[in-house]
Amino acid sequence: SAISSSAWVCGDPGMQFDTRINDWHTCPNTDRINASNPCSEYMFLDDSACNLASLNLMKFVRDDGELDVDKFKHAAGVTITAQEIMVDFASYPTPLIAQNSHRFRPLGLGYANLGALLMTRGIAYDSDAGRDYAASITALMHGEAYLQSAKIAKEIGAFPGHAENAEPMLDVIRKHRGALAAIGSENVPLELLGAARKTWEECLEVGAKAGFRNSQVTVLAPTGTIAFMMDCDTTGIEPDIALVKYKKLVGGGMLKIVNRCVPTALERLGYSAQSIASITEHIDAHDTIEGAPELKREHLPVFDCAFKPQNGQRSIHYMGHLRMMAAVQPFLSGAISKTVNLPHEATEEDITETYMTAWELGVKAVAV
Repeated sequence: SAISSSAWVCGDPGMQFDTRINDWHTCPNTDRINASNPCSEYMFLDDSACNLASLNLMKFVRDDGELDVDKFKHAAGVTITAQEIMVDFASYPTPLIAQNSHRFRPLGLGYANLGALLMTRGIAYDSDAGRDYAASITALMHGEAYLQSAKIAKEIGAFPGHAENAEPMLDVIRKHRGALAAIGSENVPLELLGAARKTWEECLEVGAKAGFRNSQVTVLAPTGTIAFMMDCDTTGIEPDIALVKYKKLVGGGMLKIVNRCVPTALERLGYSAQSIASITEHIDAHDTIEGAPELKREHLPVFDCAFKPQNGQRSIHYMGHLRMMAAVQPFLSGAISKTVNLPHEATEEDITETYMTAWELGVKAVAV
């Protein structure tokens, strides 16, 4: 009650589920995990650090609208290799953090623009199809990252702390692979899900023999700043905040930012060029897609965002945020930095329900 009351007033504290975190810990024979960074995506041994990198998912969409699986796998492998090299060239705030970072070599590969990718495919963020697609992408990235780590270990050796944690780490790898069974294959292109399954089989096979160069390989960070640099419409695992956003400029005035995914989504859903023009004009004029005369009602969920528009009524239910987190959590070394958006009229009881449901769904950490 006190936790929910405080979170209702100011948003803090968030929750971390200690048992779940340590159940998926790759190095328990060294020590348990006690805490995380402030954003909650990096959780590992005390006095360790993680370098982050994120991929812009929209850069891997082919002309036919499908994800280029081979290109995505290649990017994950190259980025993990670059991050692994960085471990030895980075500077660290204390000698102990440097020592543990070199001993366990944790990495944090992630992605941004998931919300935009789902929208352009005509898939609602809060849907089984959206969750299965997101889980498949995360599983492929995570599996390819650990596979590359195992390949590096085969050439130059596993991380120094691997030997004492070899068996529990393999158990966690098997749990990641086993989680693929929960993904609904009817909602995911066979090429994508098949690639994820194949990658995890190879990852387990190579890792069982050679070990891994890195104790951890993936997290989902907020990507707040780098998402702008990478020209993303959405950050991290988040849906879009709103189809139309306004940003205050330092020198005065406002910048109007309109989501660029809407026309692509409408085309994917079968709308004509004339209808697309009419609907986008409606968004520009009213700051919402609701009420657009040519939009079919069953397609409204595709365009739902985290915030309710000023001139509309729809937004993603807060349980939709939690279910997306739960779908991808089994395919991450760390956790997810994400805000679960509740409506202004939410009660303390709603926050209690959010925290309890996050625990039941297997999420490692949650904030509102």
